[in-house]
Amino acid sequence: MPESEESVAEVIQAYRRRRERMVPLILGGLAIVLLVVGGFMIVLWLTGDNPPSLPGFLASDTPTPTQTVTPRPPTSTPTITDTLLPSDTPTPSGPITYIVEEGDNLSLIAEKFGVDIQILMYVNNIAVADEIYVGQELIIPVEGTELPTETPLPATLLPGQKIIYRVKPGDTLESIAALFNSTAEAIAEENGIEDPNAIGIGQELIVPVNIATPTPTTET
Repeated sequence: MPESEESVAEVIQAYRRRRERMVPLILGGLAIVLLVVGGFMIVLWLTGDNPPSLPGFLASDTPTPTQTVTPRPPTSTPTITDTLLPSDTPTPSGPITYIVEEGDNLSLIAEKFGVDIQILMYVNNIAVADEIYVGQELIIPVEGTELPTETPLPATLLPGQKIIYRVKPGDTLESIAALFNSTAEAIAEENGIEDPNAIGIGQELIVPVNIATPTPTTET
């Protein structure tokens, strides 16, 4: 074989050997590229908004979430508090009216209501204790009522001026006259009284004042 043909044959043989060596490298590189691209696609596939379901043989059983019922906190039962009833506070009673019954007398009525008989006579203008009758209405004053105290006469009253005085238990014309520098005769005449002893508790008398000289009190 000529020398030139031998050199050509060697070149062809060398090319074939290089190609045989390149084919595995190319195939390996393609395999690596496919693996990388495939892994990238799988990542996109799994992290997308609507990832497709895996085949049945690859899919694992996902446990169904069970709804857990959280017990409500116990309802507090209101405590019933006993409300204290208002205590009965005694209210001071005012004057009351009493109807005289059969067998009544002022002493019994005064004792029944705990008032003084003289105050009972004074409030009801009763002159004589025995002169009450069945069906008569009597005013019973509240407990503790006292006879009114005397109001001092003004010093400016002129002799002969007249005042109205209401008779109290134990009063007589003489005692009333002494209070106002008057006389029993003048008081009886002014009020048309014939019997000086016939004046009643609560009776209103017209009394002319400062018509008599005060009787000096003798010290003993």
